[in-house]
Amino acid sequence: MTDDDAKLDTEFFRRWLAATAAAVDREAGRLTELDSAIGDADHGVNLQRGFAAVTAVLEEQAPTTPGAVLTLAGRQLIARVGGASGPLYGTLLRRTGKDLGDEATVTRQRLATALGAGVAAVAQLGGAQAGDKTMLDALLPAVEGLAESFAAARDAAAQGALATVPLRARKGRASYLGERSVGHEDPGAASSALLVAALAEAAA
Repeated sequence: MTDDDAKLDTEFFRRWLAATAAAVDREAGRLTELDSAIGDADHGVNLQRGFAAVTAVLEEQAPTTPGAVLTLAGRQLIARVGGASGPLYGTLLRRTGKDLGDEATVTRQRLATALGAGVAAVAQLGGAQAGDKTMLDALLPAVEGLAESFAAARDAAAQGALATVPLRARKGRASYLGERSVGHEDPGAASSALLVAALAEAAA
């Protein structure tokens, strides 16, 4: 079965979020290091706490559809994570889940459409666009890549995150640094690349 006709069920989405939590745990130090250069030095710790809470609530409440998994995870991130990352990641997952509705299984193409809606909601919330040195620089190419394959989404997100290094930040805390934000990878783009890599891992 190719990933074009694979049906992604509730268990798949639980696997995705479990893989994300594991990746955030593993990379928390690096994310915080990136954030210490151009932010509040708490991105890794905040996301670690948030995805630990997501893992716990999914065990406790056991949602039964893909959309319900993502909606519950998004609500938990908004409630539990401080700074900008909680509302932004929470909005991403909650809006994606809302777009999936009550469907019991979804295709990769359907997920790409829903994730696109989630990314658009993040852009609206943060007032950012491509090239502003934010998580959108990883997420926008990931959505395009996901229309092709999970691996293409993962690679596009990773490349998008690395492409933030030479950019000057135009949104968020890093924008206060002006030219000094140049030369650093955006921590939100780096963590977004982890989220998309975990999606590809769940698919594999």
